[in-house]
Amino acid sequence: MDERKILIVEDERKIADTLKFGLEEKGYRVEVAYDGNIGYRVFKSYKFNLLILDINLPGINGFELCKIIRKENPNIPIIMVTSLPTIDDKIEGYDSGADDYIVKPFEFKELLLKIRVLLKRTMFQNLPMGNVLHADDLEMNLDSKEVLRAGVKINLTAKEFQLLEYLLRNKNKVVSRADLAMNVWDIDFERSTNVIDVYINYLRNKIDKKFEHKLIQTQVGMGYILKEN
Repeated sequence: MDERKILIVEDERKIADTLKFGLEEKGYRVEVAYDGNIGYRVFKSYKFNLLILDINLPGINGFELCKIIRKENPNIPIIMVTSLPTIDDKIEGYDSGADDYIVKPFEFKELLLKIRVLLKRTMFQNLPMGNVLHADDLEMNLDSKEVLRAGVKINLTAKEFQLLEYLLRNKNKVVSRADLAMNVWDIDFERSTNVIDVYINYLRNKIDKKFEHKLIQTQVGMGYILKEN
């Protein structure tokens, strides 16, 4: 599962290329278009998880492009990045369908925060909901915070519970370390850290060690999957 593909539509090449480089450094996959018409064609050609749109674009301007995209995809997060600072400009941006609005010049960290919040919000909107989650003989009760495997109670720490809940909500799907870092720890993934692997091992020792079928499996080079029989 990849929840981190972003389209940037920005006619100032230096800004667009700088944003692309910075976001790719943080683990996002990024495509860039330098005018509105090309941006729309790229949007139609790939599946994106978030859009960053300038307003003063050649071809289709950002307001119109946002309206078109919003009609075709009501749920995709859209951030407008622009040099237009007035309240009226912001109102027009939100009326066009933007989820957020950031004025140039801005701190890159501010954009990262907005991206993270929007991706996290939309990701959890699409996850299955319910008070009890299941995978084979594993059961998690979200109300009582109890976890059972084959009827045996398993004691988890708060962070282990949160990690297992995310894996269960995405069962039978591969989740990357970057996904887990963003959605369980709310941090940017750094390849040098091993905290995710450490907690995966904690979970394995508690829910898999005594059982023949190992629910939590490693997909080499991709991440982890909680897989049912």
